[in-house]
Amino acid sequence: MQNAQPSLPPLGSPWRSRPVHRQWLADQANGLFDFFQYRSINPAGGFLNLDRSGQPLDAANPVRQIHSTTRMVHCFAIGALLGRPGCDVIVDHGMEFIWNSHRDTRHGGYVWSLDDDGPRDDTKQAYGHAFVLLAASSAKVVGHPLADRVLEDVTDILKRHFWEDRYGAVAEEFARDWTPLSQYRGQNSNMHLTEALMAAFEATEDRSYLDKAERIASLIIGRHAAGLEYRVAEHFHSDWTLDRDYRGHDMFRPYGTTPGHWLEWARLLLQLWVLGDKRHDWMPEASRMLFKQSINRGWDRERGGFFYTLDWDNRPVQRQKLWWPCAEAIGAASFLCEHDPSPVHESWYRHLWGFAAHHLIDHEYGGWHPELSEDLRPAGTLFKGKPDIYHALQACLIPLFPETGSLTRVITQGNHPVAG
Repeated sequence: MQNAQPSLPPLGSPWRSRPVHRQWLADQANGLFDFFQYRSINPAGGFLNLDRSGQPLDAANPVRQIHSTTRMVHCFAIGALLGRPGCDVIVDHGMEFIWNSHRDTRHGGYVWSLDDDGPRDDTKQAYGHAFVLLAASSAKVVGHPLADRVLEDVTDILKRHFWEDRYGAVAEEFARDWTPLSQYRGQNSNMHLTEALMAAFEATEDRSYLDKAERIASLIIGRHAAGLEYRVAEHFHSDWTLDRDYRGHDMFRPYGTTPGHWLEWARLLLQLWVLGDKRHDWMPEASRMLFKQSINRGWDRERGGFFYTLDWDNRPVQRQKLWWPCAEAIGAASFLCEHDPSPVHESWYRHLWGFAAHHLIDHEYGGWHPELSEDLRPAGTLFKGKPDIYHALQACLIPLFPETGSLTRVITQGNHPVAG
Protein backbone atom coordinates (compact mmCIF):
# COMPACT_ATOMS: atom_id res chain seq x y z
CA MET A 1 0.00 0.00 0.00
CA GLN A 2 1.16 3.53 -0.76
CA ASN A 3 2.38 5.38 2.33
CA ALA A 4 -0.45 7.30 3.96
CA GLN A 5 1.75 10.34 4.67
CA PRO A 6 4.17 12.20 2.37
CA SER A 7 7.88 12.34 2.98
CA LEU A 8 9.62 15.68 3.61
CA PRO A 9 11.35 17.58 2.21
CA PRO A 10 10.80 17.18 -1.56
CA LEU A 11 13.85 17.29 -3.77
CA GLY A 12 14.41 19.16 -7.02
CA SER A 13 12.13 21.43 -8.99
CA PRO A 14 8.36 21.55 -8.40
CA TRP A 15 6.41 18.87 -10.21
CA ARG A 16 4.20 21.50 -11.83
CA SER A 17 7.22 22.73 -13.81
CA ARG A 18 8.41 19.32 -15.00
CA PRO A 19 7.56 18.44 -18.63
CA VAL A 20 6.82 14.77 -17.91
CA HIS A 21 4.40 15.61 -15.10
CA ARG A 22 2.72 18.27 -17.21
CA GLN A 23 2.31 15.82 -20.09
CA TRP A 24 0.88 13.26 -17.67
CA LEU A 25 -1.66 15.80 -16.43
CA ALA A 26 -2.68 16.68 -19.98
CA ASP A 27 -3.05 12.99 -20.81
CA GLN A 28 -5.24 12.47 -17.75
CA ALA A 29 -7.43 15.41 -18.73
CA ASN A 30 -7.80 14.08 -22.26
CA GLY A 31 -8.73 10.68 -20.87
CA LEU A 32 -11.53 12.27 -18.87
CA PHE A 33 -12.75 14.17 -21.91
CA ASP A 34 -12.69 10.94 -23.94
CA PHE A 35 -14.72 9.05 -21.32
CA PHE A 36 -17.53 11.61 -21.15
CA GLN A 37 -17.52 13.32 -24.55
CA TYR A 38 -18.62 10.40 -26.70
CA ARG A 39 -21.04 8.66 -24.32
CA SER A 40 -22.96 11.32 -22.43
CA ILE A 41 -25.31 12.99 -24.91
CA ASN A 42 -28.93 12.03 -24.41
CA PRO A 43 -30.75 12.46 -27.75
CA ALA A 44 -33.89 13.44 -25.82
CA GLY A 45 -32.00 16.33 -24.18
CA GLY A 46 -29.43 16.74 -21.47
CA PHE A 47 -26.86 14.14 -20.56
CA LEU A 48 -26.88 10.50 -19.51
CA ASN A 49 -25.64 9.22 -16.19
CA LEU A 50 -22.87 6.69 -16.86
CA ASP A 51 -21.91 3.50 -15.09
CA ARG A 52 -18.33 2.49 -14.40
CA SER A 53 -17.72 1.30 -17.96
CA GLY A 54 -19.38 4.33 -19.55
CA GLN A 55 -22.77 2.80 -20.32
CA PRO A 56 -26.05 4.55 -19.37
CA LEU A 57 -27.12 3.88 -15.80
CA ASP A 58 -30.83 4.52 -16.36
CA ALA A 59 -31.43 4.46 -20.10
CA ALA A 60 -35.22 3.92 -19.84
CA ASN A 61 -36.13 7.34 -18.41
CA PRO A 62 -32.99 9.05 -17.12
CA VAL A 63 -33.20 11.86 -14.60
CA ARG A 64 -31.20 14.93 -15.57
CA GLN A 65 -30.15 17.08 -12.61
CA ILE A 66 -29.23 20.66 -13.26
CA HIS A 67 -25.79 20.55 -11.65
CA SER A 68 -24.80 17.70 -13.97
CA THR A 69 -26.04 19.52 -17.07
CA THR A 70 -24.31 22.76 -16.17
CA ARG A 71 -21.02 21.14 -15.16
CA MET A 72 -20.85 19.43 -18.55
CA VAL A 73 -21.27 22.82 -20.24
CA HIS A 74 -18.56 24.36 -18.07
CA CYS A 75 -16.07 21.53 -18.58
CA PHE A 76 -16.56 21.22 -22.31
CA ALA A 77 -16.29 24.98 -22.71
CA ILE A 78 -12.86 24.48 -21.16
CA GLY A 79 -12.25 21.70 -23.68
CA ALA A 80 -13.22 24.00 -26.52
CA LEU A 81 -10.81 26.65 -25.27
CA LEU A 82 -8.06 24.03 -25.17
CA GLY A 83 -8.76 23.14 -28.79
CA ARG A 84 -10.41 19.73 -28.42
CA PRO A 85 -12.55 19.04 -31.51
CA GLY A 86 -16.23 18.39 -30.83
CA CYS A 87 -16.46 20.05 -27.42
CA ASP A 88 -18.64 22.76 -28.93
CA VAL A 89 -21.28 20.11 -29.61
CA ILE A 90 -21.48 19.29 -25.89
CA VAL A 91 -21.67 22.97 -24.95
CA ASP A 92 -24.45 23.60 -27.45
CA HIS A 93 -26.42 20.52 -26.37
CA GLY A 94 -26.19 21.52 -22.72
CA MET A 95 -27.02 25.18 -23.19
CA GLU A 96 -30.10 24.32 -25.25
CA PHE A 97 -31.32 21.99 -22.50
CA ILE A 98 -30.70 24.56 -19.77
CA TRP A 99 -32.61 27.26 -21.63
CA ASN A 100 -35.41 25.18 -23.14
CA SER A 101 -36.00 22.55 -20.44
CA HIS A 102 -34.54 23.44 -17.04
CA ARG A 103 -35.78 27.04 -17.32
CA ASP A 104 -39.25 27.58 -15.89
CA THR A 105 -40.99 29.81 -18.43
CA ARG A 106 -43.98 30.40 -16.14
CA HIS A 107 -42.42 31.30 -12.80
CA GLY A 108 -38.83 31.99 -13.77
CA GLY A 109 -35.72 30.26 -12.52
CA TYR A 110 -34.42 26.77 -13.21
CA VAL A 111 -35.87 23.52 -11.90
CA TRP A 112 -33.64 20.99 -10.20
CA SER A 113 -34.28 17.84 -12.27
CA LEU A 114 -36.17 16.52 -15.28
CA ASP A 115 -36.97 13.23 -16.95
CA ASP A 116 -38.57 12.54 -20.32
CA ASP A 117 -41.99 13.52 -18.97
CA GLY A 118 -40.93 16.92 -17.61
CA PRO A 119 -39.84 18.17 -14.18
CA ARG A 120 -39.06 15.41 -11.68
CA ASP A 121 -38.09 17.84 -8.92
CA ASP A 122 -39.35 21.34 -9.72
CA THR A 123 -37.79 23.11 -6.74
CA LYS A 124 -35.53 26.11 -7.25
CA GLN A 125 -32.20 25.48 -5.52
CA ALA A 126 -29.41 28.00 -4.93
CA TYR A 127 -26.88 25.23 -5.62
CA GLY A 128 -28.36 24.62 -9.06
CA HIS A 129 -28.60 28.31 -9.92
CA ALA A 130 -24.95 28.78 -8.96
CA PHE A 131 -24.00 26.25 -11.60
CA VAL A 132 -26.29 27.86 -14.18
CA LEU A 133 -24.30 31.06 -13.62
CA LEU A 134 -21.03 29.13 -14.00
CA ALA A 135 -22.18 27.42 -17.20
CA ALA A 136 -23.41 30.68 -18.73
CA SER A 137 -20.16 32.44 -17.84
CA SER A 138 -18.04 29.69 -19.39
CA ALA A 139 -20.29 29.55 -22.45
CA LYS A 140 -19.89 33.30 -22.87
CA VAL A 141 -16.11 32.94 -22.99
CA VAL A 142 -16.43 30.53 -25.94
CA GLY A 143 -19.01 32.76 -27.64
CA HIS A 144 -22.11 30.57 -27.39
CA PRO A 145 -25.17 32.40 -28.76
CA LEU A 146 -27.34 31.62 -25.71
CA ALA A 147 -24.75 32.63 -23.14
CA ASP A 148 -25.69 36.29 -22.72
CA ARG A 149 -29.38 35.43 -22.46
CA VAL A 150 -28.85 32.79 -19.79
CA LEU A 151 -26.31 34.94 -17.93
CA GLU A 152 -28.66 37.91 -17.79
CA ASP A 153 -31.59 35.74 -16.75
CA VAL A 154 -29.89 33.79 -13.97
CA THR A 155 -28.21 36.93 -12.64
CA ASP A 156 -31.63 38.56 -12.33
CA ILE A 157 -33.11 35.48 -10.66
CA LEU A 158 -30.28 35.31 -8.14
CA LYS A 159 -30.69 38.99 -7.33
CA ARG A 160 -34.50 38.96 -7.03
CA HIS A 161 -35.10 35.66 -5.26
CA PHE A 162 -31.94 34.32 -3.63
CA TRP A 163 -29.62 37.14 -2.60
CA GLU A 164 -30.05 38.41 0.97
CA ASP A 165 -28.09 41.62 1.13
CA ARG A 166 -28.47 41.87 4.90
CA TYR A 167 -26.20 38.85 5.29
CA GLY A 168 -24.20 38.92 2.06
CA ALA A 169 -25.21 35.42 0.95
CA VAL A 170 -28.05 33.55 -0.74
CA ALA A 171 -31.09 31.75 0.62
CA GLU A 172 -31.28 28.06 -0.16
CA GLU A 173 -34.49 26.73 -1.68
CA PHE A 174 -37.92 27.61 -2.98
CA ALA A 175 -40.92 25.85 -4.44
CA ARG A 176 -41.58 26.26 -8.13
CA ASP A 177 -43.73 29.35 -7.49
CA TRP A 178 -41.00 30.86 -5.21
CA THR A 179 -42.67 30.01 -1.94
CA PRO A 180 -39.82 29.50 0.58
CA LEU A 181 -39.42 25.83 1.47
CA SER A 182 -37.41 26.17 4.68
CA GLN A 183 -35.42 28.50 6.87
CA TYR A 184 -32.27 26.51 6.13
CA ARG A 185 -29.15 28.30 4.93
CA GLY A 186 -26.19 26.36 3.59
CA GLN A 187 -22.55 27.09 2.90
CA ASN A 188 -22.22 24.61 0.01
CA SER A 189 -24.47 26.52 -2.36
CA ASN A 190 -22.79 29.77 -1.38
CA MET A 191 -19.33 28.29 -1.91
CA HIS A 192 -20.20 27.21 -5.44
CA LEU A 193 -21.84 30.55 -6.06
CA THR A 194 -18.54 32.18 -5.09
CA GLU A 195 -16.83 30.14 -7.82
CA ALA A 196 -19.53 31.10 -10.33
CA LEU A 197 -19.49 34.79 -9.37
CA MET A 198 -15.75 34.93 -10.02
CA ALA A 199 -16.26 33.31 -13.43
CA ALA A 200 -19.03 35.79 -14.22
CA PHE A 201 -16.78 38.69 -13.24
CA GLU A 202 -14.03 37.37 -15.49
CA ALA A 203 -16.45 36.91 -18.39
CA THR A 204 -18.13 40.32 -18.07
CA GLU A 205 -15.81 42.58 -16.03
CA ASP A 206 -18.89 43.51 -13.98
CA ARG A 207 -17.50 44.25 -10.51
CA SER A 208 -20.81 43.55 -8.78
CA TYR A 209 -20.22 39.83 -9.24
CA LEU A 210 -16.88 40.02 -7.48
CA ASP A 211 -18.31 42.14 -4.67
CA LYS A 212 -20.87 39.42 -3.91
CA ALA A 213 -18.18 36.73 -3.97
CA GLU A 214 -16.11 38.67 -1.47
CA ARG A 215 -19.09 39.13 0.85
CA ILE A 216 -19.89 35.41 0.81
CA ALA A 217 -16.27 34.54 1.57
CA SER A 218 -16.20 37.04 4.43
CA LEU A 219 -19.31 35.47 5.95
CA ILE A 220 -18.52 31.78 5.51
CA ILE A 221 -14.76 31.87 6.10
CA GLY A 222 -13.80 35.24 7.59
CA ARG A 223 -16.56 35.12 10.19
CA HIS A 224 -17.59 31.51 10.75
CA ALA A 225 -14.67 29.25 9.80
CA ALA A 226 -12.10 31.55 11.40
CA GLY A 227 -14.03 31.26 14.64
CA LEU A 228 -14.10 27.46 14.40
CA GLU A 229 -10.35 26.86 14.02
CA TYR A 230 -10.81 26.97 10.24
CA ARG A 231 -13.32 24.18 10.11
CA VAL A 232 -16.01 25.15 7.61
CA ALA A 233 -19.49 24.91 9.06
CA GLU A 234 -22.09 23.60 6.63
CA HIS A 235 -25.51 24.34 8.07
CA PHE A 236 -27.10 27.52 9.38
CA HIS A 237 -30.38 29.02 10.52
CA SER A 238 -32.04 31.77 8.50
CA ASP A 239 -30.12 34.47 10.38
CA TRP A 240 -26.81 32.74 9.60
CA THR A 241 -26.26 31.45 13.10
CA LEU A 242 -24.67 28.02 13.18
CA ASP A 243 -26.89 24.94 13.36
CA ARG A 244 -24.59 22.27 14.83
CA ASP A 245 -27.34 19.67 15.11
CA TYR A 246 -28.63 19.76 11.54
CA ARG A 247 -29.02 16.36 9.91
CA GLY A 248 -29.96 16.31 6.26
CA HIS A 249 -29.30 14.22 3.17
CA ASP A 250 -26.06 12.26 3.53
CA MET A 251 -24.78 13.36 0.13
CA PHE A 252 -25.66 17.04 -0.16
CA ARG A 253 -26.31 18.05 3.45
CA PRO A 254 -24.45 15.64 5.73
CA TYR A 255 -24.21 16.15 9.46
CA GLY A 256 -21.09 17.78 10.85
CA THR A 257 -18.28 19.14 8.71
CA THR A 258 -16.90 18.15 5.32
CA PRO A 259 -13.11 18.50 4.94
CA GLY A 260 -13.42 18.50 1.16
CA HIS A 261 -15.14 21.85 1.37
CA TRP A 262 -12.32 23.27 3.48
CA LEU A 263 -10.02 22.33 0.60
CA GLU A 264 -12.32 23.82 -2.01
CA TRP A 265 -12.41 27.08 -0.10
CA ALA A 266 -8.61 27.05 0.24
CA ARG A 267 -8.33 27.33 -3.54
CA LEU A 268 -11.25 29.69 -4.04
CA LEU A 269 -9.92 32.15 -1.45
CA LEU A 270 -6.57 32.48 -3.21
CA GLN A 271 -8.30 32.91 -6.55
CA LEU A 272 -10.57 35.56 -5.04
CA TRP A 273 -7.59 37.28 -3.43
CA VAL A 274 -5.82 37.56 -6.80
CA LEU A 275 -8.93 38.71 -8.67
CA GLY A 276 -9.62 41.30 -5.98
CA ASP A 277 -6.18 42.89 -6.49
CA LYS A 278 -4.96 41.33 -3.23
CA ARG A 279 -6.99 43.77 -1.16
CA HIS A 280 -8.17 41.21 1.38
CA ASP A 281 -4.99 40.38 3.25
CA TRP A 282 -6.74 37.82 5.49
CA MET A 283 -7.41 35.43 2.60
CA PRO A 284 -3.94 33.86 2.06
CA GLU A 285 -3.58 32.97 5.74
CA ALA A 286 -7.10 31.58 5.79
CA SER A 287 -6.28 29.47 2.75
CA ARG A 288 -3.18 28.07 4.42
CA MET A 289 -5.08 27.25 7.59
CA LEU A 290 -7.98 25.60 5.75
CA PHE A 291 -5.55 23.34 3.90
CA LYS A 292 -3.61 22.56 7.06
CA GLN A 293 -6.71 21.74 9.07
CA SER A 294 -8.17 19.54 6.34
CA ILE A 295 -4.96 17.51 6.31
CA ASN A 296 -4.60 17.38 10.10
CA ARG A 297 -8.20 16.48 10.82
CA GLY A 298 -9.65 14.95 7.66
CA TRP A 299 -6.85 12.79 6.21
CA ASP A 300 -6.79 9.12 7.20
CA ARG A 301 -3.24 8.78 8.50
CA GLU A 302 -3.38 4.99 8.49
CA ARG A 303 -4.76 4.23 5.03
CA GLY A 304 -4.82 7.56 3.22
CA GLY A 305 -7.71 9.49 1.71
CA PHE A 306 -10.02 12.11 3.19
CA PHE A 307 -12.90 10.97 5.37
CA TYR A 308 -16.10 12.36 3.91
CA THR A 309 -17.46 13.93 7.11
CA LEU A 310 -16.40 14.64 10.70
CA ASP A 311 -18.38 15.40 13.83
CA TRP A 312 -17.75 18.48 15.93
CA ASP A 313 -15.09 16.59 17.92
CA ASN A 314 -13.27 15.92 14.62
CA ARG A 315 -14.11 12.21 14.63
CA PRO A 316 -15.00 10.59 11.30
CA VAL A 317 -18.74 10.07 10.80
CA GLN A 318 -18.97 9.03 7.16
CA ARG A 319 -15.72 7.19 6.67
CA GLN A 320 -15.92 6.76 2.89
CA LYS A 321 -13.21 8.37 0.77
CA LEU A 322 -14.82 10.25 -2.12
CA TRP A 323 -13.00 11.35 -5.25
CA TRP A 324 -13.87 15.01 -5.15
CA PRO A 325 -12.09 15.99 -1.87
CA CYS A 326 -8.84 14.60 -3.24
CA ALA A 327 -9.39 16.44 -6.52
CA GLU A 328 -10.08 19.68 -4.66
CA ALA A 329 -7.04 19.10 -2.45
CA ILE A 330 -4.87 18.89 -5.57
CA GLY A 331 -6.26 22.20 -6.84
CA ALA A 332 -5.73 23.82 -3.44
CA ALA A 333 -2.18 22.48 -3.16
CA SER A 334 -1.39 23.76 -6.64
CA PHE A 335 -2.60 27.27 -5.75
CA LEU A 336 -0.68 27.18 -2.48
CA CYS A 337 2.48 26.01 -4.25
CA GLU A 338 2.20 29.10 -6.44
CA HIS A 339 1.23 31.68 -3.83
CA ASP A 340 2.80 30.22 -0.69
CA PRO A 341 5.56 27.85 -1.88
CA SER A 342 6.82 25.50 0.81
CA PRO A 343 8.10 21.92 1.11
CA VAL A 344 4.85 20.99 2.88
CA HIS A 345 2.63 22.15 0.04
CA GLU A 346 4.84 20.61 -2.62
CA SER A 347 5.02 17.29 -0.75
CA TRP A 348 1.26 17.13 -0.38
CA TYR A 349 0.74 18.06 -4.02
CA ARG A 350 2.86 15.06 -5.02
CA HIS A 351 1.36 12.76 -2.41
CA LEU A 352 -2.21 13.58 -3.41
CA TRP A 353 -1.51 12.76 -7.02
CA GLY A 354 0.12 9.53 -5.91
CA PHE A 355 -3.00 8.61 -3.95
CA ALA A 356 -5.25 9.47 -6.90
CA ALA A 357 -3.11 7.47 -9.34
CA HIS A 358 -3.09 4.38 -7.12
CA HIS A 359 -6.66 4.44 -5.82
CA LEU A 360 -9.00 6.85 -7.60
CA ILE A 361 -8.13 6.79 -11.29
CA ASP A 362 -9.89 3.86 -12.97
CA HIS A 363 -7.13 2.46 -15.15
CA GLU A 364 -9.43 -0.21 -16.59
CA TYR A 365 -12.38 1.83 -17.88
CA GLY A 366 -11.29 5.46 -17.55
CA GLY A 367 -12.53 8.24 -15.31
CA TRP A 368 -12.19 8.20 -11.53
CA HIS A 369 -13.82 5.92 -8.96
CA PRO A 370 -16.24 8.26 -7.20
CA GLU A 371 -16.19 6.48 -3.87
CA LEU A 372 -13.85 4.23 -1.91
CA SER A 373 -14.56 2.37 1.29
CA GLU A 374 -12.54 3.21 4.38
CA ASP A 375 -10.03 0.54 3.34
CA LEU A 376 -9.82 2.03 -0.19
CA ARG A 377 -11.93 -0.44 -2.15
CA PRO A 378 -14.32 0.88 -4.84
CA ALA A 379 -17.74 1.34 -3.23
CA GLY A 380 -21.19 2.71 -4.06
CA THR A 381 -23.07 3.77 -0.94
CA LEU A 382 -23.45 7.42 -2.01
CA PHE A 383 -22.54 7.46 -5.69
CA LYS A 384 -23.24 5.09 -8.56
CA GLY A 385 -21.23 4.90 -11.74
CA LYS A 386 -19.11 7.90 -12.80
CA PRO A 387 -21.06 10.98 -11.66
CA ASP A 388 -19.38 13.74 -13.66
CA ILE A 389 -16.16 15.16 -15.06
CA TYR A 390 -16.01 18.44 -13.15
CA HIS A 391 -13.82 17.86 -10.06
CA ALA A 392 -11.29 15.49 -11.63
CA LEU A 393 -10.87 17.55 -14.80
CA GLN A 394 -10.12 20.73 -12.87
CA ALA A 395 -7.60 18.85 -10.72
CA CYS A 396 -5.76 17.82 -13.89
CA LEU A 397 -5.84 21.24 -15.55
CA ILE A 398 -5.36 23.74 -12.71
CA PRO A 399 -1.65 22.87 -12.24
CA LEU A 400 -0.97 23.41 -15.95
CA PHE A 401 -1.85 27.11 -15.92
CA PRO A 402 -1.01 30.18 -13.83
CA GLU A 403 -3.02 30.21 -10.59
CA THR A 404 -4.50 33.63 -11.25
CA GLY A 405 -8.14 32.91 -12.07
CA SER A 406 -10.68 30.46 -13.40
CA LEU A 407 -9.53 27.99 -16.03
CA THR A 408 -11.60 29.78 -18.66
CA ARG A 409 -9.69 32.96 -17.89
CA VAL A 410 -6.15 31.60 -17.79
CA ILE A 411 -6.59 29.42 -20.88
CA THR A 412 -7.73 32.39 -22.94
CA GLN A 413 -4.56 34.22 -21.92
CA GLY A 414 -2.68 31.96 -24.31
CA ASN A 415 -0.64 29.75 -22.00
CA HIS A 416 0.31 26.38 -23.48
CA PRO A 417 -0.87 23.58 -21.16
CA VAL A 418 2.02 21.16 -21.77
CA ALA A 419 5.03 23.47 -22.01
CA GLY A 420 7.36 23.29 -19.04
